[in-house]
Amino acid sequence: MITIVVREDKKELILDKAVGIFAENGYYKATTALIAKAAGVTQPYVFHFFKNKEELFIAVIDRASKRIYEAFSEVEAPVEKLMDTMGKAFMDMMKTHKDEIILIMQSHAISEPVIRKHVREKFRIVQELVTEKLKTAGSPNPEAGASQFLSNGFLITVAEVLELPQLLCFD
Repeated sequence: MITIVVREDKKELILDKAVGIFAENGYYKATTALIAKAAGVTQPYVFHFFKNKEELFIAVIDRASKRIYEAFSEVEAPVEKLMDTMGKAFMDMMKTHKDEIILIMQSHAISEPVIRKHVREKFRIVQELVTEKLKTAGSPNPEAGASQFLSNGFLITVAEVLELPQLLCFD
């Protein structure tokens, strides 16, 4: 039992460190050797959990998208406050899991087919959730609202990465 807990802790540590390495270096320049070093484990130990860098990256994306999905799922607000409340949830995630959020918001730019397909599915799921939240709350055009909300998320991420807060001049 203790061995399983230690392994799961190490796996989470590897994922934590992978987020930082991928965020700092990008997918193509990040290596499993760098991730292993950051996690204080050997590279073969990383491969014990993840078949290759692509599988590790997908695991990082899965964890980040799950966090986003759960945060938005928990939001309950009347239609006139729903976008602001979900926006606050997004900004809270930016404060607590900045690298993870930036990484997922930039992951669409990775051209590897398996990653692109996986990321597309994760974005589709979040878009459907936001659309359904707006529809349930009584929004007159939930699809447009979801598009607006997601585009604001991208803009917030770009402003954060570029350290250009003046891009965010909206209510």
